[in-house]
Amino acid sequence: MGRAEKEKLNRTLNQHLNTVHEILEVIDQNPASTVEKVSWENVVQMGNQVSKQATTVGMIWSGDRVEARVIDENMTAYFNMLQNFLLLSHGSLVGAGPTLSSWVHASVKQVVDSSFKLMKESVSLYGAVNKDWKMSIPQLAGAVWEACSALKKVPSTNVTAIGRAMTQVAVTMKDVLREMKELKPASDSIGDEMETEIQPLDDDTSSDSDLGNDLSAEEMKVAELATDAVSETLGVIKELIRTITSLLKRESPNDKNFVDSLERLLKMCQGIGEQIDELGACLYPPQEVSAIKTILEKMSSLTDDMRAELQSLEGNLEAFIQACDCLKSSLRRLDSALDCPTTVDFETKVQKIDLNN
Repeated sequence: MGRAEKEKLNRTLNQHLNTVHEILEVIDQNPASTVEKVSWENVVQMGNQVSKQATTVGMIWSGDRVEARVIDENMTAYFNMLQNFLLLSHGSLVGAGPTLSSWVHASVKQVVDSSFKLMKESVSLYGAVNKDWKMSIPQLAGAVWEACSALKKVPSTNVTAIGRAMTQVAVTMKDVLREMKELKPASDSIGDEMETEIQPLDDDTSSDSDLGNDLSAEEMKVAELATDAVSETLGVIKELIRTITSLLKRESPNDKNFVDSLERLLKMCQGIGEQIDELGACLYPPQEVSAIKTILEKMSSLTDDMRAELQSLEGNLEAFIQACDCLKSSLRRLDSALDCPTTVDFETKVQKIDLNN
């Protein structure tokens, strides 16, 4: 009897899972603008109901024996709430741009994935003679609770979502800047060099943290100028966010053209962030001069694109333009330093040596 009941529970579970998968395929694309928009607050409230139902699932496993009928009833109730949650989430995406949509889809996926794990485990443990559920079920129910609780932190508007994404780019840049500041020049002390030579190769005191501390004077100069450029780039992102904030007093945050412009600005901002990441990697010896030059060209071009995009919005750009000018000057100084003969890539010099002489 127990085996037949478990097989029936598995069939019911698979039916529910297939239904949810079908809904996910339908709502994968944003709804048409003619669909009535659902407020994100309603989505959060339904998420709370899903969370409560997950707690109920956990409670039914608190006893010594769980009946198949109880599991079936709770499973049906749970998936009904989950389906309603998905439909409301889809309705909240009316008028959503790519950035807001990605936030919502990611948060919804967490709720769905944790729900699937809970329901699968609940059915899997039916008829188990041990007390595995005493630990696994509460943990999985807790994962659903965390996923539903995280819905409260999801941005509810396009502007908020884009603003957070830009802020995240700035945070990543700060991490790169901190690493750049940790770069140190090689010691010119003969004693230090001798000590390094006689140090055993398997010395436990050596570590990966020593990498990058052997920059030549010329390489260190490049690193310092690159650090200045990253600092100036942070200033540009800061003024970009300030300018957008000031534009909100004039522009409607729901205006499609305005949102589309902000999305383009975000992509440019993220593009600069990617170049900063690559720049940081290029500063470790031997420094890649040609790669750094390419990075500087892309950063300069993206900065010009950001400036042009903001100018199309006709806001007060004085502070932003000043920040851009400072960045461009910093990029030019770094580019000039790379043209110095002493900073030519060491490997290029080696390749030109005639080993037959």
